[in-house]
Amino acid sequence: MTPETAGTGPVGRGNREGARLFREWFDELSTAADAGRGAAYTFVMGSLGELLRTFDLPVVFPEINSLQTAVRHVAHEYLAQAEDYGYSPDICGYVKADVATQLRAGALPMGRIPKPAIAIATNACNTYIKWAEIWERMYHCPIVTIDLPGSRSDGPPTRPGHPDFENDRRYVTAQLRELIPVLERVSGVRFDVDRLRENLAHANTLVRGWQRVLAFNRSRPAPFNALSDGTIFLGVANAYRGTAEGARYFDELVEEMEYKSAHGIGTTIEERFRLLFVGVPCYPLFRRFTEMFGEQGGNFVNSTYLWFASGGAHTGEACRLDDPIEGLAEGMLVQVRDAMDSMFFHTRPLLAMAKAYQADGVVYHPIKSCRTVSTGLADSRRALMAAADLPSLFIESDMMDRRVVSEAQLKNRIDAFFEGLATRHPAAHGIA
Repeated sequence: MTPETAGTGPVGRGNREGARLFREWFDELSTAADAGRGAAYTFVMGSLGELLRTFDLPVVFPEINSLQTAVRHVAHEYLAQAEDYGYSPDICGYVKADVATQLRAGALPMGRIPKPAIAIATNACNTYIKWAEIWERMYHCPIVTIDLPGSRSDGPPTRPGHPDFENDRRYVTAQLRELIPVLERVSGVRFDVDRLRENLAHANTLVRGWQRVLAFNRSRPAPFNALSDGTIFLGVANAYRGTAEGARYFDELVEEMEYKSAHGIGTTIEERFRLLFVGVPCYPLFRRFTEMFGEQGGNFVNSTYLWFASGGAHTGEACRLDDPIEGLAEGMLVQVRDAMDSMFFHTRPLLAMAKAYQADGVVYHPIKSCRTVSTGLADSRRALMAAADLPSLFIESDMMDRRVVSEAQLKNRIDAFFEGLATRHPAAHGIA
């Protein structure tokens, strides 16, 4: 982006509005906490936000809360408090930051979260279930686990109409129907199927918009950075799923990306290399991490993180509205199953992504805190290298714990990676 284009038309609106919406979201959670209201604690993969909001429950995403402590450079204080409380340094940093948040009566850098009245988990991440049990012990709140059958193998997943899919859909639908009376009892609000239908319609608009936004990064230059800008968009996609505000935001974000793509407006760097990112971002050095690539002309045009951390919203798969409960079950199966596949079966989607986005390289980023995402990344990289002539970088750090993050070591590895890219793409590096 040049100085002349900054502020022109809708350019930059997505980042500004995303920041505003997040402030408002935390303000609402702080108000609920001050009023002593209980919240629904849930996770980004299979959040059921559309259903929870029909019961007027504030929705808390512990993953989002925890990463905010890292982005705002206070995660080490939260991690140390949880470790002093008895949690091992080896377990998920998100969990430990959340434990410390609970020990601080919900206090976070952006506000205060209410206590859980109920916790909803899926099996999309193996940490979710044990994490919810911590809240059960602390607050004696009910926890409900939704079991979502995953893909049976690495290959195209089954779709509606296939016998296996239909069996899975009936299984998930039955679980949702069992959950509804629990939510009625906890919230004191009767279930309204028309409210669920309305929330699903808003979610459908959001996921269709998310799919379109990601597709615009096939342009040259890409209109946004999938790591920095994309994380802002991702936050709104999760926090405002099933709301009119979330639907409106993504309608406007599509307009912005369409405008930038049509006018050849990219990011703040001169894009020389188009990169894919695999894993979870390095939040303790979030801005600097992206800058180390941007200084060399590297722009992240897509990321598996934007797939799985959006709960599969990247699929653009809309939920049926004729039977909202069954439609929600079907949508969860398609979306969350795809999200799980993007964590566990990397090679096939990465090859398709590299072709569609004309990627010059892939950055693998395993982290200490999250074994669910990081286990198998080395094997995935080898499989990718065997299937395609695509350079890759393998760098390790963490999403929360700055004690295991070395900026100097990261920069050395990143610089060496770009030296290799420059020999393959001399024109992009200014070499005759």
